[in-house]
Amino acid sequence: MKTIQHLSRTLSAAAIATATLAAPLAVEAGYKVVDVANGGTISGSVTLKKAAPKSAHKVYNIKKDNKVCGSGERVVDYVQTNGKALLNTVVYLIKVKEGKAWGETPTEATIDQQGCEFTPFLSILQNGGKLTALNSDPVLHNIHTYELLTGTMKGPKKTVANVSQPDQGSKVAKKVKLKKGDAMKVECDAHDFMHGFVFVAKNPYYAMVDGDGNYSINNVPPGKYKVRAFNGFLKPGKGKATVKGGDNVAVNIVMK
Repeated sequence: MKTIQHLSRTLSAAAIATATLAAPLAVEAGYKVVDVANGGTISGSVTLKKAAPKSAHKVYNIKKDNKVCGSGERVVDYVQTNGKALLNTVVYLIKVKEGKAWGETPTEATIDQQGCEFTPFLSILQNGGKLTALNSDPVLHNIHTYELLTGTMKGPKKTVANVSQPDQGSKVAKKVKLKKGDAMKVECDAHDFMHGFVFVAKNPYYAMVDGDGNYSINNVPPGKYKVRAFNGFLKPGKGKATVKGGDNVAVNIVMK
C-alpha cells in the first residue's frame, strides 16, 4: 500500500525547496513592492471544527501500470490534523495592493511525476510564474490542472492546462495567471489516484501552518485585511485583521 502523507511533512521548507527559484517577477499586476514602515504581524492558529469528513479519506485501487505505479491501494488524506490543529493549510491575505518584497516565493516551480505520484504534493508559485511538469516515469501521464474558483476541489473549477506526456523525461512548461482563484488542483487523466495542489500567491503575505497548526505573517503594512485559509478540500477559512502598525494581531481560524 502506498500512502500519501501530506503537507505537514511533504510541504515544509524541503518541499518548497524543490521548486526552482528565479529572480522576482517584474511588477506583478495588482501588487507593488514598497518599503514597509512600522509593519505588524498577523499570527494565530487554524483548527478543525469537528472530525474530518469521511470523504476526505480517499482510497484508490491501482489497476494499471503496476510495474511503475505499484499495486494495491493508494490512500490520499486531504485533511490531516494534530489534535484539533489543522495541517496541510496555507493562510494568506487577499487583495493586498502593496507591501514587502516577494522574498523566496518561487517564480518557477516543477512538479515531478515519479512513481505515479506528484512531487511535491503541494507547490507554491507566484501568480504569473511558470509551472513545469516533468514526467520521470516510463509510462504515459496526462497532467490536468484546474483553477479552483471557490478555493475548494469540491466547488467549480476551470481548466488551466491539459497536456499529454507519453515520453519519459518530457517537460511541459506553462505560465500560470489566475484571475479568480488562489490555487489549482492537479490531476492525471491517465491515473485517477494521482492528486496534488498548487497554491498561487498573488502577494507575498502568506504562510504555511506548522505541525501545531500555527502560522505567522510578518511585515504587514498598517491597514484592514481579509484573512483566508486554503486546504484544498475544505471550504476556505475566513478571518479579519486590523493592523495599526508594529503590533501583533491574533487571528484564529476555524474550518469545517
